[in-house]
Amino acid sequence: MSEKNYKDITVTASDFEMVPMDGREHDKKLESKPVGYFRDAFNRFCKNKSSVVAACIILFLLLYAIFVPMLCETTYSLALTDTNYLNYSKLPPKIEALGVDGCSIVTVNESDYYKLLGIGEETGLNPVVEIIKGPYDDPTAGPKKKNPTQYYDLKVDNYYNLGMMYLTISEAEYQKIQAWQNENKIQVIYPAITDAKQSDANVWYKANKKGAPTMSKVDKDGDGYLDFTNIYRTTTPSDTTYNSLRVPGDTNPDKPYSYARVTGTSSAKGFVVRVSKYNYFQYRYGFEPAFVFGTNARGQDIFTRLAAGARFSFMLAIGISAINLFLGAIYGAIQGYYGGAIDLCMDRFADILSGVPFMVVTTLFQLHLSKHVGPITALLFAFVLTGWIGMAARVRMQFYRFKGQEYILAARTLGARDSRLMFKHIFPNSLGTIITGSVLAIPGVIFSESSLTYLGIVNLESSTETSVGTMLANGKDYLSTYPFIILFPALFISLLMISFNLFGNGLRDAFNPSLRGNE
Repeated sequence: MSEKNYKDITVTASDFEMVPMDGREHDKKLESKPVGYFRDAFNRFCKNKSSVVAACIILFLLLYAIFVPMLCETTYSLALTDTNYLNYSKLPPKIEALGVDGCSIVTVNESDYYKLLGIGEETGLNPVVEIIKGPYDDPTAGPKKKNPTQYYDLKVDNYYNLGMMYLTISEAEYQKIQAWQNENKIQVIYPAITDAKQSDANVWYKANKKGAPTMSKVDKDGDGYLDFTNIYRTTTPSDTTYNSLRVPGDTNPDKPYSYARVTGTSSAKGFVVRVSKYNYFQYRYGFEPAFVFGTNARGQDIFTRLAAGARFSFMLAIGISAINLFLGAIYGAIQGYYGGAIDLCMDRFADILSGVPFMVVTTLFQLHLSKHVGPITALLFAFVLTGWIGMAARVRMQFYRFKGQEYILAARTLGARDSRLMFKHIFPNSLGTIITGSVLAIPGVIFSESSLTYLGIVNLESSTETSVGTMLANGKDYLSTYPFIILFPALFISLLMISFNLFGNGLRDAFNPSLRGNE
């Protein structure tokens, strides 16, 4: 088109056709909320299924450590001091709802077999659940041996096998037990041989003239069991009264069996009684003995004991991690921000401390410092002495990474102070790596504490406090005979370490996606 023709063209409004805007997309106001740094990291973390499961397991173990000692302290008690002298030691787990019956398979000789039958005869709580094999001769005896010892393979209820004991109580307690017996129809106090030389409370047989128990091997009814009779060498109590529930056969109140022996003076009078351990536990605690994880060698409930140890381990690890985070963040921030000679001097000081063996420091602190501040505080000092060095190095690296960024230079140009630049602009951008390192330090502290207590370098055992490592150390001697004593603490520490490793991997991938898959 020529320039002349181009200038002669006239465009009017009728030459245009308006396009309708209904239904067409155009700029709209953003209605969705912006996703922040931590929210974005949380969304990425939730996509890692194994890390989410690990976080749930850690949360469950933490709740177990917090609430079980609080809820069970009044019933099972952390120390179970009342049952220590009851000798509730090395009882296997018993959870009737899950079919865990607290039984075990044992091999006993003929004498012990009769004792088990005697418990059931007197108390009605028969420990012999099933005769698996027997009687059979001693397999180690020679063929020419006369009257070889007979043995039985039995399935025994270890809770019914607790038997009897002598117990010294006050006069008020003596009357209180009788009232409880009448109310609940459960016999706690049983007749006793009054011979002071008779130390064994497990006596269910006829007594001879000297007060020694004898066994009757008469099977009158032909049921395959021995027939026991509760006949005791007795004396009429002089100043004690017993008018409570009585065992079968004890029906003559004029000539009662000896239910108590008086000791002490009139001002501090005590009663020596023979009680059933199983029924006495019901009287003391209001329920039948049934320990979820069993009991240890000292008769303490492993379920609440492990929760108390886990609570201590969590508190120690979280406290140490917080202290190391605080010290390491300040130290590393100064190193990374100023650099130069300051960084060089501080780094050499950290290298000197890191060269000190942790095991040696802990041992020396336990030998000397613990005498003045206690073993827990001495252990805390040992962890803090060098524990912050790794955190300081991590923070230093992050400061070197971010301090040269444009936004830092702009803030410095606008007159921002060093402290503001360090903790307002650089440090928040380093939180992802710092949080990951702090969380992963927790299982490291727990594992180190467990190793130290297991090796006996640190002793944290007391009647009301313990640790997971202490429970592992106490259970190692019973690994072949009573493996459940060490099994549950070992499962706890194993599950905790595996879960923290998976949880830490998830945190690392969430805060630093570029490192995903790196080890």
